[in-house]
Amino acid sequence: MNFDSHSLIEYLKEYDEITIIDEPLDIDLQIPHLAYLEVKKPHSKALLFTRPICAKRNQTFDTPVLMNVFGSYSRLNLLLTQPIPHITKRIENLLRFTPPKNLKDAYQKFKDVLALRHIFPKYIKKRGACQEVILQDSQINLFDLPILTTWEHDGGAFITMGQVYTQSLNGKKKNLGMYRLQVYDRNHLGLHWQIHKDSQHFFLKYKKAGKKMPVSIALGGDPLYIWCGQAPLPMGIFELMLYGFIRGKRPKLSRCITNPLYVPSDVDIVIEGWVDPSQMHDEGPFGDHTGFYTPIEPYPVLEVSAITMRKKPIYPATVVGKPPLEDKYMGYLTERVFLPLLKMTAHGLMDYHMPENGVFHNLIFAKVKSDYPSHSKQIMHNFWGVGQMSFVKHAIFVGEDAPDLADYEALGNYILERFSPQSLLITEGICDALDHSSPHYGTGGKLGVEAITPMQKLDFIHYDDKKLWELFAPCMPQAKALKQYFAHTSNPISIIAVEKQDSLTTYIRANPNKFDSVQNAMSIIILVDSDKNDLSNPYMLTWRIVNHIDAKRDIVIIQNLIFIDATDKNQCDGHLREWPKETNCTPAVIESLQEKGLLKDIDQAFLEKFQILG
Repeated sequence: MNFDSHSLIEYLKEYDEITIIDEPLDIDLQIPHLAYLEVKKPHSKALLFTRPICAKRNQTFDTPVLMNVFGSYSRLNLLLTQPIPHITKRIENLLRFTPPKNLKDAYQKFKDVLALRHIFPKYIKKRGACQEVILQDSQINLFDLPILTTWEHDGGAFITMGQVYTQSLNGKKKNLGMYRLQVYDRNHLGLHWQIHKDSQHFFLKYKKAGKKMPVSIALGGDPLYIWCGQAPLPMGIFELMLYGFIRGKRPKLSRCITNPLYVPSDVDIVIEGWVDPSQMHDEGPFGDHTGFYTPIEPYPVLEVSAITMRKKPIYPATVVGKPPLEDKYMGYLTERVFLPLLKMTAHGLMDYHMPENGVFHNLIFAKVKSDYPSHSKQIMHNFWGVGQMSFVKHAIFVGEDAPDLADYEALGNYILERFSPQSLLITEGICDALDHSSPHYGTGGKLGVEAITPMQKLDFIHYDDKKLWELFAPCMPQAKALKQYFAHTSNPISIIAVEKQDSLTTYIRANPNKFDSVQNAMSIIILVDSDKNDLSNPYMLTWRIVNHIDAKRDIVIIQNLIFIDATDKNQCDGHLREWPKETNCTPAVIESLQEKGLLKDIDQAFLEKFQILG
């Protein structure tokens, strides 16, 4: 079963998984803010905004906006129309293909291989449903589409659910990516494809050849298209092949009107164009999935040559910012589907998990079967050298007897009974282009933790928070408050709120003896800014901590104590890059949604839990 946007909406209605909002709402902040709040609810729904407007241009749109399609586990299962473990099993069967044992086994293996017939796209000659309306030349106007401005400090409106289709210079390799796209004017878009992405590799070849590069952006259609666009497939494998494998149906592609690319025939809107590799334009800022704004940087520009669409298109969009958001569920599907492939390249890997408040590349848990000394460290290095896993900054490896990796309470207890300073591996490597905490763009420190062998601390003394604060406060004048997590374990985590005046790591290294009084009462000490952190909110603490660390710069070990500086960085830390703002909702917009009666189940506690306003 596959979907177009209209059949998808009816399908979601059938299962009570969508809310229709007929209230006129602004594409600037109002619509994205409401979707941002909705996806954080425990039982969120997809949202269809039937009457989008743009107040600043006095404009109304006939095209509805569809959001939060992936925003729950129940909807994810509905969209796939099959259990996720079934997809994983099919991939495992192909990767571990062996001669059949009997006739029944032979039949099953034949079915597995036969399914591969669906992976190759079907290129059709006739025009697709996405080309019922064709706009060219003076008819082109990106402002006629309900493209959203999500955050008040964004550089403009951005397409956030665009399927970006490109091909190599010789046309033999195809790629589908998911990148944000900034609207500059009626017919120009900024293309935020980062230095490590396949489209960027193609772009460099066009630039070297001095030729313009064709790019087409598809919007809507089957939601699985856009998920495939962010799937971490090896270079040269067309992402729509994965679509065909999962759906069990060859995707049908139609040729674009003004460039040689092909896009799925059943999408809603297609923006076609060409990129002149000699021209770059400032793009951003943009509140990204890390929960922080990315800075203004030069990126390629798409000159739009045509816009085609269905007669009644639906415009898809997503919101990125502080977790949890829709990418939580998209990332979960990626995690499960690609586990069999990771197992093939990392002997001993049993499972892995990327918590959404670790924004995926900032924190990962991995369960391994360790067969020899440093086996887990070998897998750490394997992770840091393979595709998008190489962006992971903090990896914690546990043994095969560890609890479920998503049971954070049990897992925390397990890890902290197996933790020691000697179990740390601090190295460096490439970082995601969106990473802001490392001193230099695209490269920085990485931390690996091996928590497999139980460790005993016979002389460790456990104190409650009040008594421990009395011991610690004299050690560090910058400290203003303390809270312990997992206080009963051999390695409690102490979160220290500080008012930072100068480099904290410099202070710690210069005054090691000041901490002698807590050597047997503390273990892991994490320093956070007192004005930005609620010490009783571990979910958002984790998000900010793993975002703010560069392991080589921010970790100091003094005998039994491990200090981690997770404060904002500046010149006193040797950090010369701009430190970004957080993606906070605009209070006036939240108030306007409340006045319209659209936030009846959103209270102050909810806003504070997810730090909606900062």
